[in-house]
Amino acid sequence: MDSSFDEPDYDYAASVAGRAMRSMAEQRIAPTPANFAVWFLYFAGGQDDLRNAIDLLIDHNRPFDSRTNQDLFKTYVAPQVSAAAVVDTSERLQALMGAAKEFLTTAIADNHSQMQVISEVADQGKAGVDPKALVAQLMNELARAATRATRLEAGFAEKTRELDVIRDSLSRSEERARTDTLTGLANRRALDEFLRKAQATAAWGEPLSMLMLDIDHFKAFNDNFGHGVGDQVLRLMAKVLREKVREQDLPARYGGEELIAVLPDADLATCADLAERIRHALAECTITRRSTGEVLPSISVSIGVAQYRAGEAIADLIERCDRALYLAKSSGRNRVVTETELDRAGTAG
Repeated sequence: MDSSFDEPDYDYAASVAGRAMRSMAEQRIAPTPANFAVWFLYFAGGQDDLRNAIDLLIDHNRPFDSRTNQDLFKTYVAPQVSAAAVVDTSERLQALMGAAKEFLTTAIADNHSQMQVISEVADQGKAGVDPKALVAQLMNELARAATRATRLEAGFAEKTRELDVIRDSLSRSEERARTDTLTGLANRRALDEFLRKAQATAAWGEPLSMLMLDIDHFKAFNDNFGHGVGDQVLRLMAKVLREKVREQDLPARYGGEELIAVLPDADLATCADLAERIRHALAECTITRRSTGEVLPSISVSIGVAQYRAGEAIADLIERCDRALYLAKSSGRNRVVTETELDRAGTAG
């Protein structure tokens, strides 16, 4: 996405900036340029994905800690490919197109030249010129044409290799733009794209389910052992999640320590079974502090599971999955809760 702003008039910009700063103060968010850019875009409108993400965080009283703020900025504001890389790629493509145009111009000119020589030889043949001389002249022209064609072919091959390099570079840039740097899982941008496609398929009657997992007492874990170890735990969670889901599923980082997996063509029971396997696998993992070799306490996760309902917005599915996750936490942690338990809890209340 493009993070640049159209130049608004002063009064409008001042109004949006004021609302952004007041909300940041209410949420205890440090007024850094990156954080301000997020909240300015939020109040300026036009970024529905950003607005939905922040609204969901606010509705569930989620803290806007430094990691959440960084995720919001990287996902919704920061340009996915640096301006310098875009300019460099554009310049290289322009040069290649210029070279291709030159090659084609040369090839067309060579064809005209060859046709003229052949025409002249034909005229000389009609005039009774010695056939041996005509054959020699034709052979010479064909040899020159072959040499020119070889040079053109070599030039085309070189430019094709350059195009391959540019294509690979763009593919890597696109992959980086869709990947969370810490966990290596899909980021929110890739998640949103996948969900839109999965929703379209689900509209045809195929089931679609989702699980969301969160580390129990992760703040205390970070406070006791440091954010470096906390990051190590997140990478471990991502590894287990990636190994347990199916090939057609999408594991992603949703925000902070929350991970998510989208399961096309899977009903609620199938998704809940997978969630239990993930929970057990993480509980059995041994975490060792790399710097000292110290074995740290085991971790547990709480997981919420929900299934898409025909006609609903994806935001409703995520919200229901999120509520199931928090019911798992509020009812003792280290467990899987499905949306059916939300219904039972609502009835009991």
